[in-house]
Amino acid sequence: MLAEPVKRELTRIVSPENISFEREDLLCYSYDATGRRYVPECVLFPRSAEEVSLILKMASAEGIAVVPRGAGTGFTGGSLPVRGGIVLSTERMTQIEIDADNMVGVCGAGVVTWDFAQKAESMGLFYPPDPTSLRVSTIGGNIAECAGGPRGLKYGVTKDYVLSVEMVLPTGEVIKTAPGKTLKGVVGYNLTGLVTGSEGTLAVVTKAYLKLLPLPEARTLVVATFDTLERAGQTVIHIVRDAGVVPSALEIIDGVCLKAVDEYAKTGLGGAGSAIIVEVDGNRDAVKKDAERVERVCQRMGAQWVDVAEDQKRMKELWSLRRDISPALKRVGSLKLNEDVVVPRTNIVELIRGLEDISKKRNITIASFGHAGDGNIHVNIMADRNNPQEVERAESAVKDLFELTLGLGGTISGEHGVGITKSDYIGMELSRDTIELMKRIKRAFDPNNILNPGKVFTEEVQGV
Repeated sequence: MLAEPVKRELTRIVSPENISFEREDLLCYSYDATGRRYVPECVLFPRSAEEVSLILKMASAEGIAVVPRGAGTGFTGGSLPVRGGIVLSTERMTQIEIDADNMVGVCGAGVVTWDFAQKAESMGLFYPPDPTSLRVSTIGGNIAECAGGPRGLKYGVTKDYVLSVEMVLPTGEVIKTAPGKTLKGVVGYNLTGLVTGSEGTLAVVTKAYLKLLPLPEARTLVVATFDTLERAGQTVIHIVRDAGVVPSALEIIDGVCLKAVDEYAKTGLGGAGSAIIVEVDGNRDAVKKDAERVERVCQRMGAQWVDVAEDQKRMKELWSLRRDISPALKRVGSLKLNEDVVVPRTNIVELIRGLEDISKKRNITIASFGHAGDGNIHVNIMADRNNPQEVERAESAVKDLFELTLGLGGTISGEHGVGITKSDYIGMELSRDTIELMKRIKRAFDPNNILNPGKVFTEEVQGV
């Protein structure tokens, strides 16, 4: 429990309206998208890097765990207070500044991704990273997890747009990692890149400097269904290799997901074996030609049905096939183990075949969808959480999936991070020496191990 003098000092630092010890508030910040729950001892809502600095200095001196939190949308438990202590919410750091001439946005860590993207768009600029949670998740959380999304194939992920961050070290120093508005800079180590994707274990990001692009002139969506998931996977490879098109999004959806979405939203596609969603953007004339090339490949590969949409309303309707999957799958099983593996694009078909084998071997339902264009497939292993034998088979299927993925030259996480749900498995992918180097970096940043402890590594990282 936090000592009374500690509570008084925390209250002094942020003021009474920016701190809570109330049980109902603590419960609200005790869980994330994993559904797991760990109740903190207090929640803080600092508004500046200076306040965060004072909080972390005190926490480091007192040995109190501090867990940075954006919107709590993560799937691996990165924002869960597994050691109790303090949840440090960035949700009140919401300033946005757009420098249109330099095409750079500056924003607080608590800014919602959608709000930032819309602000940039209002000025004719484009912020490409688009995690499925973009209407809720925050820029700080996206940086912590190096969030991706459907546009990753053409535009990359969060790390490709972070020019610099203002961050606070666990020992209280406030650091700016790079100038902020320059597109180049190689002075010293790349601290920006190191912190991006570090899951809130190295520093608390309080402000971000983000690269923007010109807003694409036009966008068109092509949706096609196929009799099998394997045929859809082969089509993905041909679109990128043969059509000479780099789509802004290239998604794949299996039959389990299509059936669930049809039952959820009445799409009329519940009988299809698979579908792909291909978005192309850019110059209007080029977009038209690219969409035609994609359509021809789909037809050549035996598509059962193809729809080409140019108007915003129809594109939104078709994108709902993808956006509605997660809520729709709740009807398939009460337990959903959501993994985000990545393989080389040319190995997608082998991954699909392997998933079918795992499903049969473990007698478990597997629903797959995701960013096929960059090989990032979201594999959802479904089970009845009230059936212990089924849950055990599902958990065994997770290890089967990771072994399959690594055997295909892939990685066990492309977007969600490690957190607590994958920490038991990182030794399957990373060597012991690599993990030890990461632990040394953690100790250098956080000698007292107070910042988001219990994440990424299975063993506690001891201080020096």
